Amino acid sequence: MQEEGRLSSGRRSLAGFASAREPPGNTILFIPLSGNYCNPAFDWAAACAEQIIRLCPKCLCDTIIGHGRRRKQAHDESHDWIETRRGFCTRCEQTFTFLPVFSLPYTHYSLIARSETLRRYFLKHCSWESAVPHLKDPDRVPDPSTLRRWCRSLDSSRPAFSFLRPALEVVGQWLTRSQRLECGSLRLSWRTLFPFLQVFWPLRL
Repeated sequence: MQEEGRLSSGRRSLAGFASAREPPGNTILFIPLSGNYCNPAFDWAAACAEQIIRLCPKCLCDTIIGHGRRRKQAHDESHDWIETRRGFCTRCEQTFTFLPVFSLPYTHYSLIARSETLRRYFLKHCSWESAVPHLKDPDRVPDPSTLRRWCRSLDSSRPAFSFLRPALEVVGQWLTRSQRLECGSLRLSWRTLFPFLQVFWPLRL
């Protein structure tokens, strides 16, 4: 019994040591929108590539410093691979990756490309094959199943996107009339169609 107790105590000590030695996690922070991001000529990726958020969301101190750069896929008409920055909190030793809001983590296509697909399929009535967005890299054309998955993430209705189609028709009318609609720092435009619906969905417009 004494031997079992010593073994059990040893396991607890080793578990505590392993826990104390665990490497800090990696957290993703999004760079706020800036500049005229609704203008097709505005390069949102380049604008965000030079920015760092200094305030650490964990310790709430301005202790984040630059910690290198990484490349990420964000395919659309103007981008293929984009450069992102990393940060490191000198106080809590947390690592951060800074992403522009138009490029979600672990995705290969920007929200600009997804917005174009929404417009082409639901408003221009293109087939899935024809709704493929224009891409800078012609070798990165997504499959029609990928396009359907993008849209299913907004509306899971089957089989005809029963709520998404009429909602987009209303949004298309707003944009045609140049109505200005904003939600925080996000302004509705053809380029922000997908992220705007991510905010408002499942609101039935």
